[in-house]
Amino acid sequence: MSEPFPAAGTSIANVRTVTLDTVMGALPRLERMARRLVQTGEVPALAMAVVYRDEVVYVNGVGVCRAGADQQVDGDTVFQLASLSKPISSTVVAALVSDRDLTWDTRVVDVDPGFQLSEPYPTAHVTIRDLFAHRSGLSGNAGNDLEMLGFDREEIVRRLRYSKLAGDFRSTYAYSNFGLTAGGLAAARAAALSWEDAAEARLYRPLGMMSTSSRHRDFVARANRAALHVRVDGKWTALATREPDAQSPAGGVSSTARDLAQWVRLELANGMYAGEELIKAEAIGPTHAPLMDRGKHPLTGAQTFYGLGWNVEFRSYGTVWGHAGAFSQGARTLVTLVPSEALGIVVLTNAFPTGVPEGVADTFLASVLGGDANRDWVADWNTLYSMLFEPAIEEARKTYGRPPADASPSLPTSAYVGTYANSYLGTASVVDADGALVLKLGPHGARSFTLAHFDRDLFIYYPYTETPDLPVAATFTIGPQRTAVRLTLADLNDNGQGELARV
Repeated sequence: MSEPFPAAGTSIANVRTVTLDTVMGALPRLERMARRLVQTGEVPALAMAVVYRDEVVYVNGVGVCRAGADQQVDGDTVFQLASLSKPISSTVVAALVSDRDLTWDTRVVDVDPGFQLSEPYPTAHVTIRDLFAHRSGLSGNAGNDLEMLGFDREEIVRRLRYSKLAGDFRSTYAYSNFGLTAGGLAAARAAALSWEDAAEARLYRPLGMMSTSSRHRDFVARANRAALHVRVDGKWTALATREPDAQSPAGGVSSTARDLAQWVRLELANGMYAGEELIKAEAIGPTHAPLMDRGKHPLTGAQTFYGLGWNVEFRSYGTVWGHAGAFSQGARTLVTLVPSEALGIVVLTNAFPTGVPEGVADTFLASVLGGDANRDWVADWNTLYSMLFEPAIEEARKTYGRPPADASPSLPTSAYVGTYANSYLGTASVVDADGALVLKLGPHGARSFTLAHFDRDLFIYYPYTETPDLPVAATFTIGPQRTAVRLTLADLNDNGQGELARV
């Protein structure tokens, strides 16, 4: 059997030849960096693993599982991975493809005849490959809002048929949690397994990843687990939780740095593990092929693409496979692999927002492969994250933080009370609770929000636990009878599907 790894140092643009000594020499700096980032409050904790040429050369963690508590993070602390779940799920599907239960080009309707998108041609032709490449045409937020409202996985996937396609089938890239989830569910169905059982049977158990699961209840049952953190008044606070079972293939994996190192070994060896072929090369290889153009890397300028659950970049030291994960409730994770050097790093943190995972990985790779190792990569990534999230949040606070001085009074509450609906979001009820309007959303009105008057027929509410001071607009459209005929919810209206008509 041929050697699964290329000779070290074969990357065309490498500044230096990589050896085990080079990698080991960079680890003390990595350790010091991690401890400094925790000590200076960049994150409550982080855990890391480094793999080189099929050896796990480093696993460690620093910081605390929960701010204000004593339990320390180590290499066996379980973190919620968020979208780092996607390349892991891609590996699970590759294993099922290797078993010949399906192919990457199996059509979803051939496995699940009830599956539908909002247009007939994509419905009839969309494949597992299309969904894992984010090229189905689904909008990026399709299904996310339904999950937030409390709908279960089956109902969310069913309602994708009511989500307007935001792009052209197979030609538009749009990152979709529930598109990829639908692909994973179809693959497991072809193997006559639940998604969770498929992941456990075909990946976690064979690799000995005993602390890894695609079930949230398993994460909650771990004694050594990291809580999610967001900043409150400048301090990291375990404020919210995240139950991601509905989108388990896209964001529901929990794992440790030590377990993930075994998965990295499998990926870098192209399906080989401990000298045996666990996944056929022709099944796992396509996951790393660049399919959809994602433009230039925001910091390095490298060309970036998406494969099947993997980002694929072309940096100065060669091809890079990677993926990040984030929960706004308080998680940031990352895997970065350099296949030409059989080198990989995993960085897990229990905080959001932060650029620490990317900053740590880029500093380490620059130290090993050659590059600007003295650049403050963490600061640059933090700045990028601030640019992505903070302006929109601050604009909402500025716009709706205080009603205008000349605000017009609302109509009587009876003008707004009623039931509103559309096919995608279902039913929303507006009720009068002792003179205050209350909005009820989700299955059986499970989520309730008080509507605070802002200006005439515009009200605001606060739906986000992790950012409880972030206002969202709820706007009523008044008909000729001086009663509301339509309700528009701004946070659910990314694709025009936050408009609900009075029933």
